[in-house]
Amino acid sequence: MTSLSSPNRRAIESDQLDKLCSLLSLLPRNPFYRRKLQAAGITPSLSGLEDFSKRMPFTLKQELIDDQCENPPYGSNLSYSLERYARLSQTSATTGKPMRWLDTAQDWEWMLNNWTRVYQAAGVTARDRIFFAFSFAPFLGFWTAFESAVRLGCMCIPGGGLSSVARLRMILENEITVLCCAPTYALRLAEVAAQEEVKLSGSKVKRIIVAGEPGGSIPSTCAEIERSWPGARVVDHHGMTEVGPVSYGCPKRPGILHVIESSYIAEVIDFATGQAVQPGEKGELVLTNLGRTGSPLLRYRTGDLVQPCAEQPCTCGSYELGLPGGILGRTDDMVVVRGVNIYPSAVEEIIRSCGGVAEFRVEIPSDRMLPELTIKAEAFPGQQEPKELAERLEAALRSAFALRIPVSIVPSGTLPRFEMKARRWVRV
Repeated sequence: MTSLSSPNRRAIESDQLDKLCSLLSLLPRNPFYRRKLQAAGITPSLSGLEDFSKRMPFTLKQELIDDQCENPPYGSNLSYSLERYARLSQTSATTGKPMRWLDTAQDWEWMLNNWTRVYQAAGVTARDRIFFAFSFAPFLGFWTAFESAVRLGCMCIPGGGLSSVARLRMILENEITVLCCAPTYALRLAEVAAQEEVKLSGSKVKRIIVAGEPGGSIPSTCAEIERSWPGARVVDHHGMTEVGPVSYGCPKRPGILHVIESSYIAEVIDFATGQAVQPGEKGELVLTNLGRTGSPLLRYRTGDLVQPCAEQPCTCGSYELGLPGGILGRTDDMVVVRGVNIYPSAVEEIIRSCGGVAEFRVEIPSDRMLPELTIKAEAFPGQQEPKELAERLEAALRSAFALRIPVSIVPSGTLPRFEMKARRWVRV
């Protein structure tokens, strides 16, 4: 668990500066950052973190994609010769071309340590049995989570290549106590259990650690998962292939993520101006990783929308940056409909809070000058009349956004199900 002896802000920032200066001393050998640091006049003799944030330009995702295209296959963001690298991961490419990411054995160990923080905050111990409902793709989140749990001494059971029914069988027969998966897939497993008449009331699962989508910090989604898995508590976490494991769910306050600030310098900026926002204001999360020296990122604009907490220390005792609501959405996922900013996480919160919806999809017609939304939803079998459910959803959406968003109820099994990141927002 995160202890009450957590370092205070001064100690955290002093440690961050020491690690940053150490990292900067390595980067003259890194072609990608050598150019950026020279242009900004930044050396390891920084006067402080504020000096760094003022002078160091942002790193953009498109820069990294372009760099890998120009310097295939791995780009020039490499601090060592290729012989030093032991692991390769790849982004999911939900919004474009996938990026490859290389790690040295030391950098991989740094990420396993970050995942240990996630497990400790969730109350996971060596006595737990963990089931990983992921495929064996080059997905950093699975491999780091799995190997960190092995190192912790847990019994670790991978679920790659299995059907949902087979995974449910393994969870029950092996008396799994911790399930790791995407929020959507936790609901999908519960849906399959109902179809197959598998009673999850007999499950030993006490923690469901989720990542990959905002759902783990959306109250109505968490409530739906916990209703479906009696006795289990949802714990959120987030990370990125190009950055690493970033945050852990607060052990005292559900719905809050803490950034692991011993490993990252975190900033929250206005995504239009690039200036820092005040606590309580929404902005884009910017990260500098301090221990992934082989392929580092300095002031990386993650595209994640967050809201920094003004309260310190947290009731859990941590002085590390708290993010109420976790990842609120993606800056590139926002849709402006008739002057109203709409984020996918806000729509999901409304739909889940209405109840009765097994799956949904938001469609954005591509043949219109101004964006509009329509929603297709599947009702749980045996729920209320489709017309009543559609009217209830439309009323809730109208109340939240002051917009009319048409909802149609489609037959059961019409909409796709997801194992990893759900892709519910589509252009048609």
